[in-house]
Amino acid sequence: MRVKQKISFFYILLSLFVITNCQRAQVSKKPNVLLICVDDLRPELKSFGADYISSPNIDAFSEKSIRFQKHFVNSPSCGPSRYTLLTGQYGPAGNNALFSRANKINQGTQKIDKSIPEWFKIYGYKTVSVGKVSHHPGGRGGKNWNDSTKVEMPNAWDKHLMPVAEWEHPRGMMHGLANGEIRVKSSGMDVFQTIEGDDNIYPDGAITDETVKQIGELSSNKENPFFLAVGIIKPHLPFGAPKMYYDRYDGVELPKIKHPQKPKGKTTWHGSGEFMKYNRWGKNPNTDADFANDVRRHYAASVSYADAQVGKILAALKKTGADKNTIVVLWGDHGWHLGEHAIWGKHSLFEESLHSPLIIHYPGMKHKGTNTNAIVETVDIFPTLCDLAEIETPEYAHGTSLKELLVDPNATGHYAISYNNKASTIRTSTHRMTLHKDGFVELYDHSTTEKETKNIAEVHPELVKELKAKLSTRLKLK
Repeated sequence: MRVKQKISFFYILLSLFVITNCQRAQVSKKPNVLLICVDDLRPELKSFGADYISSPNIDAFSEKSIRFQKHFVNSPSCGPSRYTLLTGQYGPAGNNALFSRANKINQGTQKIDKSIPEWFKIYGYKTVSVGKVSHHPGGRGGKNWNDSTKVEMPNAWDKHLMPVAEWEHPRGMMHGLANGEIRVKSSGMDVFQTIEGDDNIYPDGAITDETVKQIGELSSNKENPFFLAVGIIKPHLPFGAPKMYYDRYDGVELPKIKHPQKPKGKTTWHGSGEFMKYNRWGKNPNTDADFANDVRRHYAASVSYADAQVGKILAALKKTGADKNTIVVLWGDHGWHLGEHAIWGKHSLFEESLHSPLIIHYPGMKHKGTNTNAIVETVDIFPTLCDLAEIETPEYAHGTSLKELLVDPNATGHYAISYNNKASTIRTSTHRMTLHKDGFVELYDHSTTEKETKNIAEVHPELVKELKAKLSTRLKLK
């Protein structure tokens, strides 16, 4: 009897040991990361104050998160903005920024700092990208962006996926319209389109389906946390979405375009070349109010379509149960002018090009559904993810962790810098200063109604001097 009791006691202890260690393993497992990148997304969402926009899924997610109302990207174009996101560093201003970095890695003649996915790999993460995360959807180069010998981010992803469906190749997906239509030349493709059908008649449907599949596979791995990045293409040009999303705006009155005039004097204004190259049926939104209204409604429909994809992705995460241990970041890669300053597109250094949504949720957060008006910038995301995942932040990261703001949304932010090939700019809580390469300065006061329509640089030389010094200090990190 005593022998049996001893054996029973032994098995009880063994069971307790196994249970305790399993619990420890579950507790000690690092949180997953889900990074959702949305192309050309203005902070024109209901959760960011745009009541006329239908964005129910992002809005519902934001109620579980903190909304950064004053997040600014570091460059107003897809390639250099994604460079700053994925490397945590300021970098080149061209769309080939990541490929230039890849060439240096492949040459092996200099040390190149690790990207976010590379860094997280060190800590045991499985890294997967789907869709447009780096500049080229799927992260490859070549004529049709599907050459596996030309990788945009070497050593970064365990898998970098780009389902192409009937669009043939990643290049076709990037500027695709309904049912497999591929852009051959911009002038031969309509600038906007509305077609009856489900989500999969446009490219993002396939991207979302693959993302849902990857969430299922990654969440079933009980040993390794995952870093999953997904890039949704819309609302990038051309503005195409299933008709059911366009119909949401039937009878909806859009607000007037703010400061629609072309600015006087020297600025970073441009002629909206990317937009104007498309077939516009001979119309110009700067002179045709009805056409401008159509463009804005199709942009809004594309936002609602992108919002639906976000909803499917977050629903899949929740279905697996992995949402309870996943940091989720939704990021717009830059803003987009819809007629402000008579610009239709990005690429300027005005507020509309640089202001984009940033929403962050993490397990155990307290201030859910909260806004913060602190100034932050895209390079802050890398150190923030490290902080939330409780892994070391690399010394080479140029940004500042936003953990303090996530804990206390009323905490103070900092300032944000941005640049293109012709100028650089600094945004504080009250002003924006833009410095052209020839020395010309624009200074705008955001505490006034004029905002970025009245250059006050000449009457505030001391402020210009102060902001130049700050801007110079940050640009030296490039």
